[in-house]
This record gives sequence, structure tokens and C-alpha cells, in this order.
Amino acid sequence: MRAAVFSEPGPASEVLRIVERDLPLAGAGEVRVRIVLSAVNPTDTGTRAGRGVPDGVAPPRVPNQDGAGVVDALGEGVSDLEPGDRVWVWDAGYGRENGTAQEFVVLPRRQVVRMNDDIPFEVGAGLGIPALTAHRCLTLASDGPARLEPGALAGRTVLVAGGAGAVGNAAIQLAKWAGATVLTTVSGKEKAELATAAGADAVINYRDEDAAARVKEICRGLGVAGPQLIVEVSTENLELDLEVIAPGGNIAIYMGGTLGVPSFKAMLKNVSLDFVLTYTTLPAEKENAVAAVAEAANAGAFRVGEEHGLPIVRFPLDGVASAHEAVENHAVGKVVIQVTEP
Repeated sequence: MRAAVFSEPGPASEVLRIVERDLPLAGAGEVRVRIVLSAVNPTDTGTRAGRGVPDGVAPPRVPNQDGAGVVDALGEGVSDLEPGDRVWVWDAGYGRENGTAQEFVVLPRRQVVRMNDDIPFEVGAGLGIPALTAHRCLTLASDGPARLEPGALAGRTVLVAGGAGAVGNAAIQLAKWAGATVLTTVSGKEKAELATAAGADAVINYRDEDAAARVKEICRGLGVAGPQLIVEVSTENLELDLEVIAPGGNIAIYMGGTLGVPSFKAMLKNVSLDFVLTYTTLPAEKENAVAAVAEAANAGAFRVGEEHGLPIVRFPLDGVASAHEAVENHAVGKVVIQVTEP
């Protein structure tokens, strides 16, 4: 089989290469998946560059955590899947040498999730890190819910920062599926159109208007004191977040950065500041996230393409380096690699 491999950290064009490898065997409790699409996330490019989340695994490695494909073989003890089933996978390359940028990957059963036959591979490939991160951000409040389902966020107002990004898009769609009213901030007209297409109830272009004033205006119209929950992509937005959030609200930050907290402002509203990394969530949190995301996906809650707020940017396996560079250059949409044909 063909696989993308990097033998040392470095720039994508210098260290990523395509090699031939033996077909891996599925052991007890494992599933071999033929990967149709491998998705590229910022964490994947970071790992390849040598600045990713530490997981104790040194190169050579096959990059990329997320992907979608079909079950190819089952190890002993796996009886609830069948060859040919359409599946999506998560955290494939975390703590392991083998990610999804290869034609076949073997994973523990729990990391292989069945999806309905009518769910596009593009949807499945884009779940993993973005959707599981979004789920944790939307469920970390002390008053729950621990697991999303239709109606679980009814009556709640959520502000999603960066609604045109992969996590932002997933957060909008997942929150809407769970019944929330969703506001989002974006940095331009094109991104505003994408966030609207994703289903946001209100979109604020912070370069064209006073974002804090606009969020407050919208919340007054909704009869709420502010968003009860903010899904935040940048530590630089904390001042804005603290200005608009409702008393007792939660701010969930899922991107790294240096943070200076205006603590008295946070104290006045009894705000909780939470940090999210999907790799290291507690087992019960991950189990809830996978189950809820799978249910939402099979219900048609996740949609992709420009008309749904998440353009697909596609590369062949031979273009794996270009795919990584596209993510590093902040491509708008979901970058995927066509590893095999459906």
C-alpha cells in the first residue's frame, strides 16, 4: 500500500514523501480501514513540523488524525462491524506511528465509528478533531449537558468565535442540532457568508462593526443577558468575551496562546474560563462526544461544501505536502486528501 511518511520534523515539502508499505494486519479488537479521505488539521501540520502536542512518538510517522473510509478487515472479537461499512475515525495518529495519510490503517475498534451509507465521506473525514472539540466546548458548563442531543441546548445562546473555521463550523452545526441560538463572529464578507450558510442565527463581522455592541444588541432582542457559552478560537478575544458573556457563563478556549486574564472583570460575572484539547479529554467526555457526533452526523446535522459553510479543498495523496501547506497558509474550508477512490 502507499503511505505518506515523514522521518524527521520539518517543512512539509522537505520531509513528507510517499512510500510503499506492507498491508497491516488487524489484531484482536482492531479494525483495518481503507481510507478514502484523510483530513488535515492544524495539529497535524504542527506534529509534522515538530511543534505539535507531545505524545511520546518519534518519527518516522504517517501524519493526520482524521479520516473516513470503509471497513476492510476485522480482528478477532470485533462483531459489530462488517467489511464494506462506511466509517469515520478519530485520533488515528495520536500516540501512534500511523495516521490516516495512507491507503489502509489499523485502529482499535473504539476509534472506528459507523456512519450511514448516505453520509458523504467528506462529512466523515471532517468530524474527528473539529466536531469532538466543538462537543467538549459546548458541554463543559457545570450545569451540563454532558452529551448533546436534540433539545439539549434549547433556551441557551452560544457565541462561536471564527464561525468560518472547521471547529467554528462544527460548533455552529452541532449547537443548532442541540437547539441553541447561535451567534458568531467572522473577519470578512466571504466568511460571513460561510457562517450564515452553516446555520448561524446572527453573524457579526468584527472588522465592519463594533462586535461587543452588536452582540449585546442581539442578546437584548433575545431577552438574554448575553451568551451563556462562548466557543473561542483566540486568547486575544478575551476582553470582548468578558464584556458580552452572561453572568455565570463559560468561555471555552481550544487554541493555544499566551493569556493575560483581567480577573476582576471575570470575577464580577462569576465567569468560568475553560481550556479544551480533545486528545486529552477524560474517557467519559470522549465517549459522550463520539456518541453525540455520530448521532448528529447520521441525522444529517453535519453538512459540508461552500453551500453549507465549509468548502472542501481537495488534494491527491501525492500532494500531501501541498495539503499541509494549504492548512499552514490558513486555507478557508476543510483540506482533505483523496487517498483511495470511494
